[in-house]
Amino acid sequence: MAGQNRACHPAPYPRQTFSVKLHQTPRPTIALVTGFGDDYLQIGERRVSRTVLLAPGLVRDDWGASRLADLSSEDFAAIVALDIQILLLGTGPTQQFPHPSLLRPLIDARIGVEVMDTLAAARTYNILVSEGRAVAAALLLDPAGGDRHANDTGAPS
Repeated sequence: MAGQNRACHPAPYPRQTFSVKLHQTPRPTIALVTGFGDDYLQIGERRVSRTVLLAPGLVRDDWGASRLADLSSEDFAAIVALDIQILLLGTGPTQQFPHPSLLRPLIDARIGVEVMDTLAAARTYNILVSEGRAVAAALLLDPAGGDRHANDTGAPS
């Protein structure tokens, strides 16, 4: 049939445009980080200006210290009761690794820990909790304000 000219026939049905939603809307009880600035996180409609612990159904803005150096293993021991599989630890404007002894309660409970800067941890938390994962985020806010600008993408200025 080489060389034959075939006519293209229109489809027997009208072309339709479909809208596809690629993410799941989490339950209303799940607080998401919806904005940020130099010295705050916006969690839903609530503005938080100190270190916060987030988990499905939980927003604790009295968790731990504002600096990694001031946290204790007792701060992390309190997280074990949350029935999570992973903790995202946001360490301020830059990634800093805690001493392993601080994380011993989580290690003993077989809870994974991912360490990253606070804004990366907030974005990752939103994704994982929206997928229904058993995750918490401990987000440290730099009391000095850091070097970020409100609503930036997380890249250093």
